[in-house]
Amino acid sequence: MGWAGKILRVNLTAGTVKSEPLNKEWAQKYLGSRGLGTKYLCEEIDPKVDPLSPDNKLIFATGPLTGTMASTGGRYTVITKGALTNAIACSNSGGFFGNELKNAGWDMIIFEGRSATPVYLYVENGEAKLLPADDLWGTSVWHTEETIKAKHQDPQIRVSSIGVSGEKGVKYACIVNDLHRAAGRSGVGTVMGSKNLKAVAVRGTLGVKIKDFDAFFKATEAAKAVLAGNAVTGQGLPAYGTQVLMNVINESGAMPTRNHRDIQFEGAHKISAEAMAVPRASDGKPNLSRNGACFGCTIACGRISTVDKTHFSVKDKPQYWGASGGLEYEAAWALGSNTGVDDLDALTYANFICNEQGMDPISFGATVSAAMELYEIGAITTEHTGGLELRFGSAEALVKLAELTGKGEGFGAEIGLGSKRLTEKYGHPDLSMSVKGQEFPAYDSRGIQGMGLTYATSNRGACHLRSYTVASEILGIPEKTDPLATDGKAGLVKAFQDATAAFDAAGICIFTSFAWSLVDVAPQVDAAIDGGWSVERLVETGERIWNLERQFNLAAGLTAKDDTLPKRLLKEAAKTGPATGRVNDLGKMLPEYYELRGWTPDGVPTNETLARLAL
Repeated sequence: MGWAGKILRVNLTAGTVKSEPLNKEWAQKYLGSRGLGTKYLCEEIDPKVDPLSPDNKLIFATGPLTGTMASTGGRYTVITKGALTNAIACSNSGGFFGNELKNAGWDMIIFEGRSATPVYLYVENGEAKLLPADDLWGTSVWHTEETIKAKHQDPQIRVSSIGVSGEKGVKYACIVNDLHRAAGRSGVGTVMGSKNLKAVAVRGTLGVKIKDFDAFFKATEAAKAVLAGNAVTGQGLPAYGTQVLMNVINESGAMPTRNHRDIQFEGAHKISAEAMAVPRASDGKPNLSRNGACFGCTIACGRISTVDKTHFSVKDKPQYWGASGGLEYEAAWALGSNTGVDDLDALTYANFICNEQGMDPISFGATVSAAMELYEIGAITTEHTGGLELRFGSAEALVKLAELTGKGEGFGAEIGLGSKRLTEKYGHPDLSMSVKGQEFPAYDSRGIQGMGLTYATSNRGACHLRSYTVASEILGIPEKTDPLATDGKAGLVKAFQDATAAFDAAGICIFTSFAWSLVDVAPQVDAAIDGGWSVERLVETGERIWNLERQFNLAAGLTAKDDTLPKRLLKEAAKTGPATGRVNDLGKMLPEYYELRGWTPDGVPTNETLARLAL
């Protein structure tokens, strides 16, 4: 009930596909998706394994609410050891693939080994087989999805695949489903490419059984009403998408700009949600064509956009004239504010390329930003870049680097290293704005103090989706806290981290948490599956997941020294906005956080904590 009860185990080395029962004992402790997939990974690989070794495993996992009528119940996660970070990687995606996998009768797919030649996995309900993908290797995500659907003569097949960036070893390659939804961070697509696995194609029509339909219907309808009545999930996100944040964060003085040297971007209004809705002079059409929704979603925050056909990036490329996945806030920031580029069409085109070739726009944009600073100080020159002048604000450089990096060519291969490896290579490691090797998202932690602690302690490297304290510190959800204060932020971060882990494990979108608390989630989970799922149990489950991830990282060789921020954020004060004169006060928050977590001063879970969480 809720769980399909089956796992698909695919040995790529041997070319075998086998079904096995889901470990129900683990499911009762870790729920599903992020939690359960992490448990399987921790039990089955050595945390010190090379991420690109055949001994690493790649897990596609759904949650108990995936594929049900719960709002946003279409999520799935990809769990592995990350190619970018050498830490636990768990990357979440929406769209329709997760629902299809669950409706085909599977909770999870575990890929192990490495195929001798390119392959893709085809799943149709309870049957699965590996098929040759030689003709797909070297092609884009877009081409791969179209070809697989045509080959099987079924437009309803859902496909998750990698582009050329994943094949070429770009360290932050992602896995893209439904053309522009992605398991986007930490290099999960790089791991997939190392296994010669091009795609997973699924057709599922079996349905998902739940424990108590009447109770589930009542709980989901009540929860949907909460989403509809909330200003963020019922109005702001449907109308503007996550791009609603562009001007808000900029005005709050927390918009990282030009590799975090500045904290506000003078061109933010040109690349904002409002700008996306303004008709162009050339054709009278706006950048934004419409919004879009993932499976089962009643929010519909997705953006579908077009690029001006006369723009330099596409004027000779009619294949990019159609509507496709548009800018969300994180991509608009990384490609725009962080590089100093305020050309909306250039950003949209670069985002198209990230989708088409399967690479994380956050890490890509942040790495370009670091490269621009390296260029500015003379650490790299046009001799390194193949003639490209990497100046902040250059839309031409951004566009060209997107094309080169997506195919792993020229200086794009250097950008594909990620900012940590790139800046180390050219002698200026402090210019990488990252934690554990993963680049920051779109919030400067001098202006939002809680996000500094969030970044520093995130198990998968710098990440906003592990503890979105912006909700409280800027938006006042569930209650307003002072973004410049440090008191109470350790408790705030821990609470967000544990709750987010529970949302992820259930198989629903974290954006619902703008309106929902676990009080809204618990009745849905409890009606869907066996076990008696209260708010308290979900909180404990989230905390157990967080500590399990921490244990993996410690075993992989990470230590408390990795729970830090770049010197720029700790030493260089903000120049403008409400945070003028401030740095991030991580040193004040981190010891309190460790104590609240039940960890030693060195960041190691105590025996008492492990016993309490049955770890």
